[in-house]
Amino acid sequence: MAIDYSVYLVTDSTPVVLGTKNLEDVVQAAVKGGATIVQYRDKLSETADMIKTAESLSVICQEYNVPLIINDRVDVALAAKAQGVHLGQTDMDVSVARHMLGPEATIGVTVSSLQEAVAAVEAEADYLGIGTVYATPTKEDTKSIIGPTGVREILEGISCLHQKIPTVAIGGINAKNIQRVLFKSQAKTKKLDGVAVVSAIVAAEDAEIAAKELRELVNKAPAFFHKQPMQLREVNDLLRRVNGVIREMGVRKPLCHNMTNLVVQNFAANVALAIGSSPIMANNGDEATELAALGGSLVINMGSMTPEAISNYERAAQAYNTCGQPVLFDPVGAGATKLRREAVQRLMANSYFEVIKGNENEINVLLGNVAIQQKGVDSGGSSSSGLDKATLARNLAARERCVVALTGKTDYLSDGMRTYAVDNGHEYLGYITGSGCTLGTTIAACLAAHREDKLLATLSAMLMFEIASERAGTRQDVKGPGTFVPAFIDELYSVAQLAKKSGGGWFTWLASAKVEEVTFQKTEDAKQITGKG
Repeated sequence: MAIDYSVYLVTDSTPVVLGTKNLEDVVQAAVKGGATIVQYRDKLSETADMIKTAESLSVICQEYNVPLIINDRVDVALAAKAQGVHLGQTDMDVSVARHMLGPEATIGVTVSSLQEAVAAVEAEADYLGIGTVYATPTKEDTKSIIGPTGVREILEGISCLHQKIPTVAIGGINAKNIQRVLFKSQAKTKKLDGVAVVSAIVAAEDAEIAAKELRELVNKAPAFFHKQPMQLREVNDLLRRVNGVIREMGVRKPLCHNMTNLVVQNFAANVALAIGSSPIMANNGDEATELAALGGSLVINMGSMTPEAISNYERAAQAYNTCGQPVLFDPVGAGATKLRREAVQRLMANSYFEVIKGNENEINVLLGNVAIQQKGVDSGGSSSSGLDKATLARNLAARERCVVALTGKTDYLSDGMRTYAVDNGHEYLGYITGSGCTLGTTIAACLAAHREDKLLATLSAMLMFEIASERAGTRQDVKGPGTFVPAFIDELYSVAQLAKKSGGGWFTWLASAKVEEVTFQKTEDAKQITGKG
């Protein structure tokens, strides 16, 4: 029979997880609630006791037509007439287990790298358990924590193999992160067939309710991901709608929740007010659940790092993800220190960001180019071509299924399918504190107002911000960075008011927009301009 791997329960009989509950009762409640396959895992009991427990679990699983798999122990699987076994990398070969159990047995293999996955597929395993996704106390021999990105890399690698094989992810997965794991691990042509959970069910107060919740989460689309029905591509088609996006923001006045460094909070609040948004500066993650319910957006700016900051960022992002509201991530100085690099890895693994905004070095760090070393929060010099930078933005956007804004003298904007170069902005933006942070505030406000096309929302914000800076920088009353800031806020307000009065569509302030689409040849050795505004 075809096996449903969607909610794969792995048992744990240790007191720290099971507590004083009876394992058979927990498994029966779990399969009744929605667990679709059960693996009996027991590293401590004697063989005779394991067989007795496995036989009891087999009866329960047969009643609910759910397969029972035994971890490691082929002898126990044979004695209990289980469906099959699950093997680790240090256990017996698949071929030996197959010979002992017969051709109809189901044999799974744990893998944590593409090399191990390919070997298991070639050995004719029936399914793969990919992990460890997150750190977990239930498994001591984890070679590495691969995160959703590592899972996706394995899925991408095996998707081109002739043999097709079911896959589940395992390691630290629970109701809070299950949808992010499924979403962020999805490769172009292959996605997970399910998730394996341990403590999320075994340690739960009510295993039936826990399994039911997990099954529902697996089967429904995550709230944080919005389908994008509008996929305008031509530059002029996008520009014609920019004014309407800004006007929409002014009408809705969405909340823009900023978790940003103390240096720029006042500036960010003033920018948000000028463009028509409603700002709040709140760095306590415990407030996020209530704030997210107000229908706004969240900016996570990693400018100021404190011991508790990452935990607050993580809780806030998860609260907005749960409510389906947009989160923008600004990984300031991502490559500057070990602490920042680790913080980025943690936040990327545990959150979904609709937009990631960073300079070239920061985007490189997020892509895993570990050789990148920042001296501070600035990008520094670059020898990369425009096409190189556009490729960075496109690759990260495609991997994370989000929009990436790579900022610099020329900005590059991509959702993984559409990529654009934006060449607006004034040099004074580089001489004031917080210009990048407040661009993030502007983008987040537009994202909250316009949900149909997050790339269009991001482009609208960038043009509003950068053209306003050009208008301010060329004013006669502006003599330098000091007089530029108040003039810049004035021009942001002016653009917002012009958009509000025009009622949407093309407007004169956009005539100075410098946007070009970047297209990539298969060899990626040329840049072609297909549209210009």
